[in-house]
Amino acid sequence: MPFTVTMPKLSPTMEEGTIAKWHAKEGDKVEAGSLLIEVTTDKATVEHNALDEGYLRKIIVAEGDTAKVNQPIAIFTETADESIEDVKLEPEEKKEEKPDEEEKGAEEIREQKPKEKEPTKPAMAQPSFIPYPPVENYEFKLPSDFTPKAKATPLAKKIAREKGLDLSSVKGSGPNERITSKDLDLAQPQKNAGFLPRKKPSIAPGSYTEEPLTPMRKAIGTRLQQSKTFIPHFYVGQEVNVDALINLREQLKNLDIKVTFNDFVIKAVALALKEHPHVNTGFNSETQSIIHFETIDISVAVTIEGGLITPIIRHADYKNLGEISQEVKSLAKKAKDNKLQPHEFQGGSFTISNLGMFGVSDFVAVINPPQAAILAIGGIEKKPVVKENQIVISNTMFITLSVDHRVVDGADAAQFIKTVQKYLENPAGLIL
Repeated sequence: MPFTVTMPKLSPTMEEGTIAKWHAKEGDKVEAGSLLIEVTTDKATVEHNALDEGYLRKIIVAEGDTAKVNQPIAIFTETADESIEDVKLEPEEKKEEKPDEEEKGAEEIREQKPKEKEPTKPAMAQPSFIPYPPVENYEFKLPSDFTPKAKATPLAKKIAREKGLDLSSVKGSGPNERITSKDLDLAQPQKNAGFLPRKKPSIAPGSYTEEPLTPMRKAIGTRLQQSKTFIPHFYVGQEVNVDALINLREQLKNLDIKVTFNDFVIKAVALALKEHPHVNTGFNSETQSIIHFETIDISVAVTIEGGLITPIIRHADYKNLGEISQEVKSLAKKAKDNKLQPHEFQGGSFTISNLGMFGVSDFVAVINPPQAAILAIGGIEKKPVVKENQIVISNTMFITLSVDHRVVDGADAAQFIKTVQKYLENPAGLIL
């Protein structure tokens, strides 16, 4: 008997998936439990095994195509030669049942009663942002096109072209002020004579192409747009002197212990969250209640091809610097290889986003709901600072905390970021 296989739901937030690879081709017999497809979801590329055995008769959604969750992606049969012509891919519409006489009478009575006006629900419509069409009938002009054409004899034009002279820079002595070859002795060189000749562009200004969003980019866009729209963000920034941190890292490197600045930040944040549990919180929009996370699980933003993902360091306050460093490297590699398991990126109580390695001074990050805060880490820069009434050059790093004001107040945020600063400026406390 023919049956369909549908797009599986491989993450709680998944609404659609893209077939990255079919591990069987039409006509193959597929055993239950064998690898059938790889699906790119809103989080990662996930392998999915066949739930039942059968013959793959028709692939409905090809590699690279996208399907909604529970949408049919293939037709299977129990035997190799069964017909699949009568397989219906759309669910049958439910037929309206005719009410009996008693129900019909009750319905007529209900219709006679005036209907109460339902309260209107406030709605926020998505504004329309679309590109303008390319400019039509546009003529690209070189600098010479803006210069009035000088009247000159054919010989003068030839000499000016060969010697790179600007005809507009000289006044002609011939009839009707026509420029002759004798006048070229006073001509100035062309301003662009030393540059290679350029071709005019063939594409109209404003031309563009469009690329459909991948499931991951759709999820990122939707999630962050919702976060920025509905969460009342406020921001607290702090400059941190990291001279001692750089010195400690160099000492560890001399002992063949390699840790990154981000590893230090994770440990410092974990200890600060332990001291300030009001920041280790979130907001449940369904129940309109504050979430008090009982464990410190730090999400670390990792850039991968096509987007980003936040693998989680669980119980970060219980782990030493070396354990954190090793776990971050392992999770980052799995993230880039699309091998993260759901429990490795779903959840978390606080997020760190570090763009310092790209050389940016500072930035503000968007909260990762339902968490209540995210810390943005900028790059390390040399700056003049005042120490003991003396101006000296020090290494500084700017950090910015984005906070959900429904959950965390300004004083709590300020105390938290000062504690992070304390640990980063006194990094010996991070290796105890």
